[in-house]
Amino acid sequence: MSDLIYKIKFLSDWHCGSGLTAGSDVDLLVIKDKNRLPFVPGKTLKGLFKEAANVMKDFSEDKGKADWDLFIKSHFGIQTKNDDDKKDKNEDSNQSSKGKCYFSNAVLSGELQNNIIENKLEDTLLRKISATKIDDKGIAVEHSLRAFEVVIPLELYGKISDVEGSFKMGKCLKYIKQLGTTRNRGLGRCIISIMEDK
Repeated sequence: MSDLIYKIKFLSDWHCGSGLTAGSDVDLLVIKDKNRLPFVPGKTLKGLFKEAANVMKDFSEDKGKADWDLFIKSHFGIQTKNDDDKKDKNEDSNQSSKGKCYFSNAVLSGELQNNIIENKLEDTLLRKISATKIDDKGIAVEHSLRAFEVVIPLELYGKISDVEGSFKMGKCLKYIKQLGTTRNRGLGRCIISIMEDK
């Protein structure tokens, strides 16, 4: 087992939501750490990597499907269905298992973090954009204007611990081309590349 260190290079503004608002000014705020620096949560990344692995499995031949299935179960774990499904199908409630991998948050480099904090530049990483819903006639729908905070294109670094089969994990990260909220509107375009495999 090894640790895989990777870089996310954002090519466009991006938004990973905190679930918070700034009153009437901004409807959706970006998630930030205690120093007010944006990051991508490890849980979000794990979900994206698992989704990519499932796509790889779907496009594999029969033997490849079994290999990918084993990789997914061991690295990401198995989730049981909800309790109602278990009752209906008399399934064992102990089917869920935790995957062996740990996904850290993806953060700015330590040097850049220190530089931003020392010079009080946290707000320069963010900007506000607005969007509204347009009806069939091309007219803005009343009360649909929303403003949200986005992060400018940056490079973030993350680590996946306890990876077995870094080749498969590497294929997953190459598949991911966008992340965060409003991906379907052009935000969050990115390139993810392996930095180190220890």
